[in-house]
Amino acid sequence: MTGSRAEAAYTRAVTAFSTPTLDLLHGRFAPFVVASLTLLFNADRASVAVADAHAELAEVLDELRAAGYDEDDRKLPSGSGRDVCRNWVRLGWLIQQIDDDVEVYRLSAHAVAALEISGRTGGGRTRVSNSRVRTLLDAVDHLSVSAEVDPVRRLSRLHAERELLDAEIARIQGSGHADPADDEELLEEAENVLHLARELPADFTRVAESLRAMQRDVVAHLRRDERPTSEVLREYLQRAQDVMQSTPEGRAFAGALRLIGDPDRIDALTEQLRGLLDLPFARMLDGTQRAELDAIARRVELGVEEVLAAQRRASHVITGQVKTHDPLRDRQIDDLLRDVIAGLHGWSGPATVVDPVRSMPLIDLGHLRQTTSDIRPPRAPAPLTDADDVDFLDHDTRAWGGPRYAELEAYVAGLGADFDLADAFRAVPDAARRPVDLLGLLEIAHRNGLTDGDGISTVEALRPDGTTRRFAFGTVTARSTKEDADE
Repeated sequence: MTGSRAEAAYTRAVTAFSTPTLDLLHGRFAPFVVASLTLLFNADRASVAVADAHAELAEVLDELRAAGYDEDDRKLPSGSGRDVCRNWVRLGWLIQQIDDDVEVYRLSAHAVAALEISGRTGGGRTRVSNSRVRTLLDAVDHLSVSAEVDPVRRLSRLHAERELLDAEIARIQGSGHADPADDEELLEEAENVLHLARELPADFTRVAESLRAMQRDVVAHLRRDERPTSEVLREYLQRAQDVMQSTPEGRAFAGALRLIGDPDRIDALTEQLRGLLDLPFARMLDGTQRAELDAIARRVELGVEEVLAAQRRASHVITGQVKTHDPLRDRQIDDLLRDVIAGLHGWSGPATVVDPVRSMPLIDLGHLRQTTSDIRPPRAPAPLTDADDVDFLDHDTRAWGGPRYAELEAYVAGLGADFDLADAFRAVPDAARRPVDLLGLLEIAHRNGLTDGDGISTVEALRPDGTTRRFAFGTVTARSTKEDADE
């Protein structure tokens, strides 16, 4: 073996072990990661809301820690469920995206492949069965027939197949019944079907991820603005329409979609699987194998939906970017960001003194645009109605209003030159002896002039509902008329 061959083999092995798939299986917390992802995602749950994933993973961590699995630092990661999920996104095991305005997690193709390897390894022994060898031989035979260019040999193969079919038909017609394979052989066939089905989710996820990568590549090239706008529009709009044909994985999926994209074919597959589970050999399968066999049609359907959703999303994003692309605005934003970054670098020195912003600048609006839709000049509003013309429909509403200044001023005018405020309030009619009228009388006394005494006066006010309130204040001697300033 030459050194170049050994080096090439070693380089391939290093590359393989640097992928997220093997990194997941050989990491410090590989058992925890595999177990958690298996609990979070299944055939009927291809995506999980971010908040739900954080909460469920936190419950898994709490349960395992309570069971004592955190005694060894290599068994469980530290941090909350959110921290662990964010780290898995960074490592390429989870994909974070928006579905119907909800932020969700999806398994990456690497994580799906790692779970498939783990499930196949932990699901029992791998047997070199008659079913698996026949599947390989049938695939090789089909490939050979498809590549055959000699019409004579092609016809010879077809005649041989027809002879075998005619012999089988004659045998069944002669005997009146079909001879099924024994249960052990059927079990091998079922295990081979499960083996093939476990590889489907990773294949579908790889197609969807290739479409998302193509979407990012298209948008990045569009934003660079390296070519004329018309050329960019023509090329990328066409690429958005034919997004499924833009990648090798997409083209392969388009071919497979012609086989499995028909709803009738999916329904027929579901009926076939349910019929198989009712046969006696199905009792030899364990619960997990029976569930996987029953979920094959659902896995295929979800895989097709995932790829088609990625196709629609890529087309929508690319078309939206083409419609809203503005090179001038993008350049202005880039220049602004560069200026901001340059200014921040100028502040990065330890001895830099920055003047604080003490007030926000005022915007200069200039001359505001005016409208001439209404040619009539603005007029003052109509004068308010005179208070004498107001009709109070509810007498109780007026009773709970403010001081009765008119009645109080007329009452004060009839008193002597000087009077005691408390004695004056006690003699006021009941309708004007409310607590608010006491304030009104104090206001009138203050306006005319008053003199504070050393004693304390107490009065009793009567509220409109008949209840009373007692008030105490310093003795006040007031005047009935306002004294002149010259006196």
